[in-house]
Amino acid sequence: MKRLLCIGMLFVSLGIRAQFDAAFTNTWALQSYYNPAAAGLDSKLNVVGMYSLQMVGYEGAPKTMVINADMPLFFIGPKHGAGAAFLNDAIGAFSNKKVQLQYAFHQKFAKGRISIGIRPALLMVGFNGSEIELNDTDDPAFANNDIKGQAFDLDVGLRYTYKKLWYAGISAMHLLGPTVKMGDDKLHQVTVDPLFLAQGGYTLSFRQPRYKLAMDAMFRTDLMNWRGDINARLMYDGNKHKLYGGLMYSPTISVGLLLGFDFHGINIGYSYEAYTSGVGALNGTHEILIGYQHDLDVYKKGKNLHKSVRLL
Repeated sequence: MKRLLCIGMLFVSLGIRAQFDAAFTNTWALQSYYNPAAAGLDSKLNVVGMYSLQMVGYEGAPKTMVINADMPLFFIGPKHGAGAAFLNDAIGAFSNKKVQLQYAFHQKFAKGRISIGIRPALLMVGFNGSEIELNDTDDPAFANNDIKGQAFDLDVGLRYTYKKLWYAGISAMHLLGPTVKMGDDKLHQVTVDPLFLAQGGYTLSFRQPRYKLAMDAMFRTDLMNWRGDINARLMYDGNKHKLYGGLMYSPTISVGLLLGFDFHGINIGYSYEAYTSGVGALNGTHEILIGYQHDLDVYKKGKNLHKSVRLL
Protein backbone atom coordinates (compact mmCIF):
# COMPACT_ATOMS: atom_id res chain seq x y z
CA MET A 1 0.00 0.00 0.00
CA LYS A 2 2.85 2.41 0.75
CA ARG A 3 4.00 2.18 -2.85
CA LEU A 4 0.52 2.36 -4.33
CA LEU A 5 0.55 6.10 -4.95
CA CYS A 6 4.00 6.05 -6.50
CA ILE A 7 3.13 3.16 -8.82
CA GLY A 8 -0.15 4.80 -9.80
CA MET A 9 1.66 7.91 -10.97
CA LEU A 10 3.49 5.86 -13.57
CA PHE A 11 0.34 5.78 -15.63
CA VAL A 12 0.78 9.45 -16.41
CA SER A 13 3.03 8.23 -19.22
CA LEU A 14 0.03 6.53 -20.80
CA GLY A 15 -1.94 9.75 -21.14
CA ILE A 16 -4.50 8.95 -18.42
CA ARG A 17 -7.53 11.18 -17.81
CA ALA A 18 -8.66 11.76 -14.22
CA GLN A 19 -9.79 14.51 -11.87
CA PHE A 20 -6.67 16.62 -11.83
CA ASP A 21 -6.99 19.27 -9.12
CA ALA A 22 -6.18 18.89 -5.45
CA ALA A 23 -9.06 19.24 -2.98
CA PHE A 24 -8.44 21.65 -0.10
CA THR A 25 -10.24 21.38 3.24
CA ASN A 26 -10.59 25.16 3.74
CA THR A 27 -12.48 25.85 0.52
CA TRP A 28 -14.12 28.92 2.12
CA ALA A 29 -10.74 30.70 2.23
CA LEU A 30 -10.07 30.28 -1.51
CA GLN A 31 -13.09 32.02 -3.00
CA SER A 32 -11.28 33.65 -5.92
CA TYR A 33 -9.12 30.56 -6.50
CA TYR A 34 -12.14 28.39 -7.23
CA ASN A 35 -14.09 31.15 -8.97
CA PRO A 36 -12.30 34.04 -10.72
CA ALA A 37 -15.51 36.11 -10.52
CA ALA A 38 -14.82 36.61 -6.77
CA ALA A 39 -11.62 38.63 -7.38
CA GLY A 40 -11.80 42.07 -5.78
CA LEU A 41 -15.27 41.61 -4.29
CA ASP A 42 -14.42 42.55 -0.69
CA SER A 43 -12.77 45.92 -1.38
CA LYS A 44 -9.69 44.48 0.31
CA LEU A 45 -6.32 43.11 -0.54
CA ASN A 46 -6.69 39.37 0.14
CA VAL A 47 -3.63 37.13 0.25
CA VAL A 48 -3.95 33.45 1.18
CA GLY A 49 -1.22 30.84 1.45
CA MET A 50 -2.19 27.23 2.03
CA TYR A 51 -0.18 24.03 2.44
CA SER A 52 -1.88 20.65 2.36
CA LEU A 53 -0.18 17.37 3.31
CA GLN A 54 -2.56 14.58 2.30
CA MET A 55 -2.71 10.87 3.14
CA VAL A 56 0.11 11.18 5.69
CA GLY A 57 2.12 8.02 6.24
CA TYR A 58 2.01 6.90 2.61
CA GLU A 59 5.05 7.05 0.36
CA GLY A 60 4.56 9.55 -2.44
CA ALA A 61 1.57 11.14 -0.69
CA PRO A 62 0.19 14.35 -2.25
CA LYS A 63 1.69 17.65 -1.10
CA THR A 64 0.03 20.81 -2.36
CA MET A 65 0.87 24.48 -1.88
CA VAL A 66 -1.08 27.43 -3.23
CA ILE A 67 -0.64 31.20 -2.92
CA ASN A 68 -3.66 33.21 -4.04
CA ALA A 69 -4.12 36.99 -4.02
CA ASP A 70 -6.84 39.33 -5.27
CA MET A 71 -7.78 42.98 -4.89
CA PRO A 72 -10.10 45.67 -6.33
CA LEU A 73 -8.72 47.94 -9.06
CA PHE A 74 -9.82 51.29 -7.67
CA PHE A 75 -7.64 53.23 -10.08
CA ILE A 76 -9.91 51.89 -12.85
CA GLY A 77 -13.13 51.85 -10.83
CA PRO A 78 -14.87 49.92 -8.05
CA LYS A 79 -16.42 47.52 -10.56
CA HIS A 80 -13.12 45.86 -11.42
CA GLY A 81 -11.03 43.25 -9.60
CA ALA A 82 -7.85 41.35 -10.36
CA GLY A 83 -5.77 38.58 -8.88
CA ALA A 84 -2.98 36.07 -9.31
CA ALA A 85 -2.16 32.63 -8.00
CA PHE A 86 0.59 30.03 -7.98
CA LEU A 87 -0.02 26.32 -7.38
CA ASN A 88 2.58 23.63 -6.75
CA ASP A 89 1.23 20.08 -6.48
CA ALA A 90 3.34 16.91 -6.10
CA ILE A 91 2.13 13.30 -6.01
CA GLY A 92 4.88 10.70 -6.04
CA ALA A 93 6.96 11.22 -9.17
CA PHE A 94 4.29 13.48 -10.70
CA SER A 95 4.29 17.29 -10.32
CA ASN A 96 1.90 20.00 -11.42
CA LYS A 97 2.52 23.73 -11.34
CA LYS A 98 0.08 26.42 -12.36
CA VAL A 99 0.58 30.18 -12.72
CA GLN A 100 -2.56 32.21 -13.33
CA LEU A 101 -3.89 35.75 -13.59
CA GLN A 102 -7.52 36.70 -13.22
CA TYR A 103 -9.88 39.58 -13.90
CA ALA A 104 -13.43 40.15 -12.64
CA PHE A 105 -16.13 42.69 -13.46
CA HIS A 106 -18.78 43.49 -10.82
CA GLN A 107 -22.16 45.11 -11.40
CA LYS A 108 -24.96 45.98 -8.98
CA PHE A 109 -27.99 43.76 -9.55
CA ALA A 110 -31.18 43.19 -7.49
CA LYS A 111 -29.75 44.63 -4.24
CA GLY A 112 -26.62 42.55 -4.65
CA ARG A 113 -23.68 42.26 -7.05
CA ILE A 114 -23.33 40.01 -10.05
CA SER A 115 -19.79 39.23 -11.15
CA ILE A 116 -18.12 37.59 -14.10
CA GLY A 117 -14.49 36.52 -14.17
CA ILE A 118 -11.89 35.08 -16.51
CA ARG A 119 -8.52 33.54 -15.72
CA PRO A 120 -5.80 32.60 -18.23
CA ALA A 121 -3.17 30.26 -16.86
CA LEU A 122 0.00 28.40 -17.71
CA LEU A 123 -0.06 24.73 -16.72
CA MET A 124 3.30 23.00 -16.23
CA VAL A 125 3.43 19.24 -15.70
CA GLY A 126 6.47 17.12 -14.88
CA PHE A 127 7.32 13.46 -14.27
CA ASN A 128 10.51 12.41 -12.48
CA GLY A 129 11.09 9.09 -14.20
CA SER A 130 14.65 8.88 -12.85
CA GLU A 131 13.22 8.30 -9.36
CA ILE A 132 11.24 5.21 -10.42
CA GLU A 133 12.67 1.69 -10.29
CA LEU A 134 11.29 -0.58 -13.02
CA ASN A 135 12.00 -4.23 -13.69
CA ASP A 136 12.05 -3.52 -17.41
CA THR A 137 13.86 -0.24 -17.99
CA ASP A 138 13.40 -0.57 -21.77
CA ASP A 139 9.61 -0.46 -21.61
CA PRO A 140 8.71 2.47 -23.93
CA ALA A 141 5.42 3.02 -22.09
CA PHE A 142 7.26 4.51 -19.11
CA ALA A 143 9.66 7.41 -19.07
CA ASN A 144 12.91 6.52 -17.27
CA ASN A 145 14.17 10.10 -17.21
CA ASP A 146 12.81 13.43 -16.02
CA ILE A 147 10.34 14.92 -18.47
CA LYS A 148 8.13 18.01 -18.43
CA GLY A 149 5.81 20.06 -20.60
CA GLN A 150 3.42 22.99 -20.51
CA ALA A 151 0.13 24.16 -22.00
CA PHE A 152 -2.16 27.17 -21.95
CA ASP A 153 -5.24 26.90 -19.72
CA LEU A 154 -8.39 28.96 -19.13
CA ASP A 155 -10.92 29.25 -16.28
CA VAL A 156 -14.17 31.27 -16.16
CA GLY A 157 -16.71 32.03 -13.45
CA LEU A 158 -20.03 33.68 -12.61
CA ARG A 159 -21.15 34.71 -9.12
CA TYR A 160 -23.94 36.58 -7.34
CA THR A 161 -23.32 38.10 -3.90
CA TYR A 162 -26.11 39.50 -1.73
CA LYS A 163 -24.52 41.99 0.67
CA LYS A 164 -22.53 39.96 3.24
CA LEU A 165 -25.39 37.54 3.79
CA TRP A 166 -25.13 34.90 1.06
CA TYR A 167 -23.53 34.10 -2.29
CA ALA A 168 -23.85 31.57 -5.11
CA GLY A 169 -21.62 30.91 -8.07
CA ILE A 170 -20.59 28.56 -10.84
CA SER A 171 -17.21 28.20 -12.49
CA ALA A 172 -15.29 26.05 -14.95
CA MET A 173 -11.61 25.22 -14.67
CA HIS A 174 -9.48 23.81 -17.52
CA LEU A 175 -12.16 24.95 -19.93
CA LEU A 176 -9.96 24.18 -22.95
CA GLY A 177 -9.24 20.62 -21.78
CA PRO A 178 -5.50 21.11 -22.36
CA THR A 179 -3.18 18.25 -23.29
CA VAL A 180 0.35 18.61 -21.89
CA LYS A 181 2.94 16.77 -23.98
CA MET A 182 6.15 15.98 -22.14
CA GLY A 183 9.71 15.16 -23.11
CA ASP A 184 11.75 16.06 -26.17
CA ASP A 185 9.94 13.48 -28.26
CA LYS A 186 6.49 14.50 -26.90
CA LEU A 187 5.52 10.83 -26.58
CA HIS A 188 4.19 11.17 -23.03
CA GLN A 189 1.18 13.31 -22.29
CA VAL A 190 -1.45 14.24 -19.74
CA THR A 191 -4.92 15.39 -20.77
CA VAL A 192 -6.76 17.52 -18.21
CA ASP A 193 -10.55 17.32 -18.34
CA PRO A 194 -12.63 20.43 -17.65
CA LEU A 195 -13.75 20.70 -14.03
CA PHE A 196 -17.14 22.25 -13.26
CA LEU A 197 -17.89 23.75 -9.83
CA ALA A 198 -20.91 25.15 -8.02
CA GLN A 199 -20.41 27.15 -4.82
CA GLY A 200 -22.69 28.73 -2.26
CA GLY A 201 -22.63 30.14 1.24
CA TYR A 202 -24.73 31.81 3.93
CA THR A 203 -23.80 33.75 7.08
CA LEU A 204 -26.19 33.49 10.01
CA SER A 205 -26.18 36.25 12.64
CA PHE A 206 -27.23 35.78 16.28
CA ARG A 207 -28.70 38.15 18.82
CA GLN A 208 -25.25 38.35 20.32
CA PRO A 209 -23.52 40.40 17.59
CA ARG A 210 -20.07 39.04 18.34
CA TYR A 211 -21.05 35.57 17.09
CA LYS A 212 -21.86 34.42 13.56
CA LEU A 213 -22.20 31.07 11.83
CA ALA A 214 -20.71 30.86 8.32
CA MET A 215 -21.76 27.94 6.13
CA ASP A 216 -20.22 27.13 2.75
CA ALA A 217 -20.75 24.35 0.24
CA MET A 218 -19.04 23.29 -2.97
CA PHE A 219 -19.77 20.64 -5.58
CA ARG A 220 -17.25 19.77 -8.28
CA THR A 221 -17.22 17.26 -11.12
CA ASP A 222 -15.29 16.44 -14.29
CA LEU A 223 -18.39 14.52 -15.51
CA MET A 224 -16.72 11.26 -14.50
CA ASN A 225 -15.98 11.76 -10.81
CA TRP A 226 -17.49 14.15 -8.29
CA ARG A 227 -16.88 15.54 -4.83
CA GLY A 228 -19.02 17.63 -2.49
CA ASP A 229 -17.80 19.67 0.49
CA ILE A 230 -19.82 21.28 3.28
CA ASN A 231 -18.30 23.25 6.13
CA ALA A 232 -19.64 25.37 8.98
CA ARG A 233 -17.62 27.76 11.15
CA LEU A 234 -18.71 29.45 14.35
CA MET A 235 -16.96 32.84 14.43
CA TYR A 236 -16.29 35.13 17.37
CA ASP A 237 -15.45 38.78 16.68
CA GLY A 238 -13.68 40.31 19.68
CA ASN A 239 -12.33 43.81 20.18
CA LYS A 240 -8.80 42.92 19.15
CA HIS A 241 -9.02 39.45 17.63
CA LYS A 242 -11.31 36.97 15.90
CA LEU A 243 -11.60 33.24 16.50
CA TYR A 244 -13.35 30.46 14.62
CA GLY A 245 -13.90 26.74 14.93
CA GLY A 246 -15.91 24.42 12.75
CA LEU A 247 -16.48 21.16 10.96
CA MET A 248 -16.34 19.98 7.36
CA TYR A 249 -17.93 17.00 5.68
CA SER A 250 -17.43 15.45 2.27
CA PRO A 251 -20.00 12.69 1.60
CA THR A 252 -18.45 9.21 1.28
CA ILE A 253 -14.95 10.73 1.56
CA SER A 254 -14.07 12.51 4.80
CA VAL A 255 -14.89 14.58 7.87
CA GLY A 256 -12.72 17.32 9.32
CA LEU A 257 -12.06 19.88 12.03
CA LEU A 258 -11.27 23.57 11.36
CA LEU A 259 -9.61 25.98 13.80
CA GLY A 260 -8.18 29.46 13.41
CA PHE A 261 -7.80 33.03 14.61
CA ASP A 262 -7.48 36.47 13.09
CA PHE A 263 -5.28 39.21 14.58
CA HIS A 264 -4.95 42.62 12.89
CA GLY A 265 -5.89 41.17 9.50
CA ILE A 266 -3.58 38.17 9.76
CA ASN A 267 -5.40 34.86 9.73
CA ILE A 268 -3.76 31.61 10.85
CA GLY A 269 -5.71 28.39 10.59
CA TYR A 270 -5.28 24.64 10.85
CA SER A 271 -7.49 21.78 9.79
CA TYR A 272 -7.41 18.00 9.88
CA GLU A 273 -9.41 15.92 7.44
CA ALA A 274 -9.96 12.24 8.30
CA TYR A 275 -10.98 9.88 5.51
CA THR A 276 -14.04 7.77 6.20
CA SER A 277 -13.30 4.94 3.75
CA GLY A 278 -10.30 3.30 2.12
CA VAL A 279 -7.67 5.11 4.21
CA GLY A 280 -7.16 5.03 7.98
CA ALA A 281 -8.45 7.92 10.07
CA LEU A 282 -4.88 8.68 11.18
CA ASN A 283 -3.69 8.89 7.57
CA GLY A 284 -5.70 12.01 6.80
CA THR A 285 -4.87 15.50 5.58
CA HIS A 286 -3.12 18.23 7.59
CA GLU A 287 -3.68 21.72 6.21
CA ILE A 288 -2.14 25.01 7.31
CA LEU A 289 -3.64 28.34 6.29
CA ILE A 290 -1.99 31.76 6.51
CA GLY A 291 -3.88 34.75 5.19
CA TYR A 292 -3.70 38.53 5.22
CA GLN A 293 -6.38 41.16 4.56
CA HIS A 294 -6.02 44.93 4.27
CA ASP A 295 -8.84 47.39 3.60
CA LEU A 296 -8.37 49.24 0.31
CA ASP A 297 -11.78 50.93 0.01
CA VAL A 298 -10.79 54.51 -0.73
CA TYR A 299 -14.44 55.38 -1.45
CA LYS A 300 -15.64 54.88 2.14
CA LYS A 301 -17.09 57.92 3.84
CA GLY A 302 -14.64 59.65 6.10
CA LYS A 303 -11.61 58.30 4.28
CA ASN A 304 -8.87 60.59 3.02
CA LEU A 305 -10.39 63.70 4.62
CA HIS A 306 -7.77 66.35 5.52
CA LYS A 307 -7.86 69.81 7.03
CA SER A 308 -5.53 72.56 5.99
CA VAL A 309 -2.80 73.22 8.52
CA ARG A 310 -3.67 76.90 8.21
CA LEU A 311 -7.05 76.21 9.86
CA LEU A 312 -5.81 74.13 12.80
